Amino acid sequence: MVDIAMIDALVGILMGSDSDLPVMQDAAKALEELGIGSEVHMLSAHRTPESVVEYVKGAEAKGFKVFICGAGGAAHLAGVVAAHTALPVIGVPLMSTKMGSAGVDALFSTAQMPPGVPVATVAINGAKNAGILAAQIIGAGDEAVRAKITAYKEKIGEDIVSKDAELQEKGFKKYLEEQGLV
Repeated sequence: MVDIAMIDALVGILMGSDSDLPVMQDAAKALEELGIGSEVHMLSAHRTPESVVEYVKGAEAKGFKVFICGAGGAAHLAGVVAAHTALPVIGVPLMSTKMGSAGVDALFSTAQMPPGVPVATVAINGAKNAGILAAQIIGAGDEAVRAKITAYKEKIGEDIVSKDAELQEKGFKKYLEEQGLV
């Protein structure tokens, strides 16, 4: 049986380059885990600005609820999207290996939006949290989505309790070895 929530995309996930996809896939995976459909596109604020605006307007017309935008360097994509929609926009600052900045430039660019054009900003490379935040935004008006988020958070809490029990039983050295963390 197909989950009705997965039939229609509610979140647009945008990035300026295919090199961003390894990080940005985490947003789509988080949404999928919570039963929320998304579309993933490569659209650039600098190389395809008209296509960005066209996509945003079209997604609004299709009933999308949130946009997630990943960008490195000057990180203009989230701001351009936010300038063309009244829907929530979540920015994911991406680490740029070319600039050696560890993503701080993208973090500042994404977080420092002018008044009236807000962009919610998650951690550098924090695409998973962007997906969860998008689900929480949707869940504010959808009890079924909110219930899935509650269950997800309960599960991650239970996972930590379980891992701590294993850590206490084995000790930190053996636990690290068995987890491949050393």
